[in-house]
Amino acid sequence: MDVLSLGIFVVDVLGRQLDRFPDKGKLALFDEMETHTGGCANNTAIALARLGISVGAMGKIGEDLFGNLVLQTLTENGVDTTGMVTTANAGTSFTFVAVASDGERSFCHYLGANGELRETELGWDIIKTAKILHIGGALVMPNFDGEPMANVLRKAKALGITTSLDTAWDATGKWLDTLEPCLPYIDIFLPSLTEAQHLVGDTELQTTPAESTELREIAQFFRDYGIHTVGIKMGTQGSYVCRGPVEEIFVPAYPVNVVDTTGAGDAYVAGFLAGTVMGWDLKATAELASATGAACVTAIGTTAGIQNLEETLKIRDKQ
Repeated sequence: MDVLSLGIFVVDVLGRQLDRFPDKGKLALFDEMETHTGGCANNTAIALARLGISVGAMGKIGEDLFGNLVLQTLTENGVDTTGMVTTANAGTSFTFVAVASDGERSFCHYLGANGELRETELGWDIIKTAKILHIGGALVMPNFDGEPMANVLRKAKALGITTSLDTAWDATGKWLDTLEPCLPYIDIFLPSLTEAQHLVGDTELQTTPAESTELREIAQFFRDYGIHTVGIKMGTQGSYVCRGPVEEIFVPAYPVNVVDTTGAGDAYVAGFLAGTVMGWDLKATAELASATGAACVTAIGTTAGIQNLEETLKIRDKQ
């Protein structure tokens, strides 16, 4: 397969529009509710499949209705689920997503089975078949984060597999303490700007695409660990990507009708990995990433807006 997407798999229940949570004992109403599968690894895998990339999924879910929904949705989208692990000891991870009127979202999350994933449960016979091993959701898998994850990345690199990683928000506040063992074994690193700032220990930066010095400093921090390609996702401000010591590019966020921003970062990752698999240059790869992220936000849910490669490229070409 081209890409194996390893990490967190979640069922999301989205409520829209909800601009504030009610006080204790009170009730708040919202207009729309939908149930979708989500989670970084899930979203990236489905988006890759929609873009025409051969992709497999690897993670842990509960033996419950939500777990069945995850497997069914992956299969319906053409994702290989052979690497998925099930457990009766924890429920499938679950998130309530409150989508505000401006499209921004807040999350209430149950770690569930994602928190129980362990290195010993991974199928290396499957990992060995991948050209790229992508880990989606680092920092929210307490039994896999840190040294166990670093072990997997190191083994994958030793096998000649390209490694990719995307972080989630670290509610523990440990950030670099947890992720640092993994950094020397990552080829492609695609965090959000806020996550990157927390990892480098400077959350005061007010960075825009015009302020490239700070972005270069953040990227260099990670490149000093040996990471070849660093992409920093900046939402409506686009993204900054550097590859090796000389290539860098700013790509805008393509204007679309924003319905729900949930999963946009994971879609961006999928576009970037798709361009990498297809051997595109850095500019074309980053533009596909931005277009895939833009497609995502046009519909409620993490993957409903994702289209095939031809339709996704039309978003780029309209600009």
